[in-house]
Amino acid sequence: MDSALFSDQFFSRGALVAALAGPHGPLAFEHCRFDGEDLSGLDLGGARFLDCTFAEIRFEKAMLADSRWLDCKARQADFSLADLSGARLCSSDFNNTRWTGTKLAGVLFTEAKLTGAHFNQASTLGLEFHQCRLVGADLRGLSFRKRSLEQLDLSEADLAGCDFRDAVFEGGSLRDANLKNARFDGADMRSVDLGGLTVTTVAQSFKGAMLSMDQAAALIGGLGVRVG
Repeated sequence: MDSALFSDQFFSRGALVAALAGPHGPLAFEHCRFDGEDLSGLDLGGARFLDCTFAEIRFEKAMLADSRWLDCKARQADFSLADLSGARLCSSDFNNTRWTGTKLAGVLFTEAKLTGAHFNQASTLGLEFHQCRLVGADLRGLSFRKRSLEQLDLSEADLAGCDFRDAVFEGGSLRDANLKNARFDGADMRSVDLGGLTVTTVAQSFKGAMLSMDQAAALIGGLGVRVG
């Protein structure tokens, strides 16, 4: 069945329910607005969103598995308990969004803005972030084990209890992040910004991790010790 394309429209919940009512293939939306609507519980599995806006929207318990998002803006959206399994979200703004209990298995965020996002109790098996801004995000307890972490800005993020064992950091930042009980055994940290972290924090969290000479010197310099 062919997909249905909607372009340059504003969708209320009622209008979207009507669009979903008849027989249809995957829905595609281009340059559409959904701002402020409550779309909780709707089935939008496989939908395509291009340059759409979802400011302060509610997607609680919505079905969004295998959906595709490109150049979208969804600040302060609530995806709690929604199913986004297998979704792809690229070059989009998800600042201050909520993903509490969300199914995010196999989800890929690429070049996404996720400042202040909350991922409490989300199902995250296979979740990946590439070149994303996660400043101040709540990622407590997530596993990044054996992942290649490319240009992730995790500065000021809450990473308590996260598993970074055997991960490889390719750039990015952990500046002023909360690393309480995080694990970095075997992680390659040589290219990540560790600014703001203390020797005590590093000693507690980075046991078994690989640091560069410059990073080690900077940490020791924070104690007022000069390295010759």
